[in-house]
Amino acid sequence: MSKLPNNLPNIKILDEKDKTLRMKSKEVTFPLTKQELKDINDMMDYLEMSQIEETREKYDLRAGWGLSYIQIGVPKKIFVMVHEYEEGKFKRYVVINPKIKSMSEEMVYIAEGEGCLSVNRPVEGIVPRHARMTIEYYDEHGNKQELRVREELAVGFQHELDHLDGILFTDRIDPKNPFKNQNRYRSI
Repeated sequence: MSKLPNNLPNIKILDEKDKTLRMKSKEVTFPLTKQELKDINDMMDYLEMSQIEETREKYDLRAGWGLSYIQIGVPKKIFVMVHEYEEGKFKRYVVINPKIKSMSEEMVYIAEGEGCLSVNRPVEGIVPRHARMTIEYYDEHGNKQELRVREELAVGFQHELDHLDGILFTDRIDPKNPFKNQNRYRSI
């Protein structure tokens, strides 16, 4: 586990009303700048702090485990995920210039519904996502990586990949029938 800062990182997460979120993100060049590295670390610290009940309450945060660079106003193909795989233990992912290698045919959805730190309102409905996927990307040091993710982690990766294309999860919910075809997909 990483050493978290004493104070909440100073990042401003854009609200869904901000048109910046609709921009398509651009490829990133290496090496990353000091500011990009700082932003990445701040975003991951923020996410980890949001998942720890004590700090979430202290700073009045909504829990989140993924953030795309566009959500802090920068249209670059970077997202981070902080996944609590065991009580109090987190795995951090820095994903830069991602490319999808493969996706399962099986589709799933999050039973309690997807959420987003940029969407500050309750949203009803299901978002069908692939149950498994393989992604190729670069880490913050410019090293090429390949990762197979499944279940909720696969959903989170797809959610963040959408952000890089200017898509919010709410776009994937049918406004006339928010639970359309629910019986076709497995809930997780």
